[in-house]
Amino acid sequence: MKKLTSLSRLKVHIGRYRTRLLLGAICVSLSNLAAIASPRLLKYAIDSLGQSISKEKLLAYSALIVVFAILEGIFLFLMRRIMIGVSRYLEYDLRNDLFAHLLRLSRRYYQNHKTGDIMSRATNDMNAVRMLLGPGIMYSANTIVRMVVVLFFMLHINVTLTLFALVTIPIVSLAVRYFGAMIHKRFEKIQEAFSEISTRVQENLSGMRVIKAFTQEASEIEQFKRLNQEYIHKNLQLIRIWGTFYPMLGALLGMGGVFVLWFGGREVMAGRITLGDFVAFNAYLGMLAWPMIALGWVINIVERGSASMGRINHIFDSQPEMEDDSVAVRPVAFILQNKSDPGSLQAAPPEQFEIQGDIEFRNLSFAYNGNQVLSHIDLRIPRGATYAIVGETGSGKTTLINLLAGVYKLTEGEILIDGVPIQRYPLRTLRSQMGYVPQETFLFSDTIGENITFGVEQASETAVYEAARLAQILPDVEGFPKRFETLIGERGITLSGGQQQRTAIARALIRNPRILILDDALSSVDTDTEERILSALKEIMRGRTSILISHRISTVKFADQIIVLNQGSIVERGTHQALLVQLGYYADLYQKQLLEEELAGA
Repeated sequence: MKKLTSLSRLKVHIGRYRTRLLLGAICVSLSNLAAIASPRLLKYAIDSLGQSISKEKLLAYSALIVVFAILEGIFLFLMRRIMIGVSRYLEYDLRNDLFAHLLRLSRRYYQNHKTGDIMSRATNDMNAVRMLLGPGIMYSANTIVRMVVVLFFMLHINVTLTLFALVTIPIVSLAVRYFGAMIHKRFEKIQEAFSEISTRVQENLSGMRVIKAFTQEASEIEQFKRLNQEYIHKNLQLIRIWGTFYPMLGALLGMGGVFVLWFGGREVMAGRITLGDFVAFNAYLGMLAWPMIALGWVINIVERGSASMGRINHIFDSQPEMEDDSVAVRPVAFILQNKSDPGSLQAAPPEQFEIQGDIEFRNLSFAYNGNQVLSHIDLRIPRGATYAIVGETGSGKTTLINLLAGVYKLTEGEILIDGVPIQRYPLRTLRSQMGYVPQETFLFSDTIGENITFGVEQASETAVYEAARLAQILPDVEGFPKRFETLIGERGITLSGGQQQRTAIARALIRNPRILILDDALSSVDTDTEERILSALKEIMRGRTSILISHRISTVKFADQIIVLNQGSIVERGTHQALLVQLGYYADLYQKQLLEEELAGA
């Protein structure tokens, strides 16, 4: 039941190629019919030897056997080309669907699952599923058709002789069921071990600088050897099962051949069957050898594929926390004109939406894994205003912004943009009009220009140049030999922390967003560069809503309003000067930073 459940998702994909699979099944049937013809012709040829037979007749029989052998080869070729080809298309569709689903999943999913494990499921497990969809289906169909056709002709020759040949079939059925279950369990463990290896390699490659800095190369090599040894050990356990299973099938088939030789010989001597019948029967029995062996191989493929599909289904069964409402809102201008009629807020194409940037948090509370992060936040940020949020680590600053961007699902309270709950906006529209620079900068292993224009369908050279100028990364870029065509390493490893942050800021600015969010985006730049960036940002902050999150007072002091968070609640709010007069948390933080600067200068 579990196996059928794990494979049920494949029905939709297989249904897309049912015409090709039907053609493949026809080729399977025709190849087997052509193969069956040879023993039949051999029977007539041998029986004719006891009668008057001419050289021409022997040549005719020989020619027909060759013709049917050629036809069998042609249909086998077509069968493999069609059905193996379909498996590649199915793999293509399934892999695309999996990748698209991964992009839909929420950030929390990636926080709870290792990257290496996900990669293993998308590659190694996907290959096992492809084998199930290609060779698995092909050889299953071929085995079933051949066994049915061969048994029909064997029964036509002699029923009792056929029963003697099949006396070991019940034992084969029990062996297939027993060994199939063992293969399934063993392969699941193998795939889990492979996921651990993938995760270890991915973490080591990503953290290579840390490993070298702490001289942990030898320790990591030993850890990898241990995981690799466990992987080999689990594979050897599976190999031992195969090593028992296949010879057992051959032995059981051989026992059936012994019974056929003993009883069939007596039937020939008694004249109940002809010598040609006996030879043809043995040829048919020999033709059952491959289906019996293929049966074991198919069981192996099916168990591997179903185990891997079960692992892939864990990803498909995971759903994003945030999804678009069934009813999305119309453009803002339409909303303002029709506030009295909520039913008029019908769906409209995303490109028609335009967010103005008026933001409001109403009695917002949020808990993460049972821990209260935000408590009763009431805050309104007018359109075009610049607000700053400060607070100690863990006070909920980033969580507040993640909720605004639709990263997490609201559990208590509301967030409204232009008077409309954010759940009513299509996520793509909401995020496309936000320029967000997160705490942890991520750059792709591509050129600087491509990193800046990421997420923008078309960007002119002038726009790229201007975004780089505003982010203060332009002087650095012009110092590189290839300027914007300079390739950076994985995660921007060839750039300094400050250069990475400034590139990320340029990536946000080039979108010309209605809402600009900088989440501690200047922490890695020096104070002089910070001042230049802030001076440039003042140009583009006019007319758009801006939210600055920082632990530096120098970053936020020019904001229209400064919001101070402490343990998930707003404890202070006001301008820089007003908060200093209050002599509260903000003033204390300001004095500490002044002291740090004096000590650093000394």
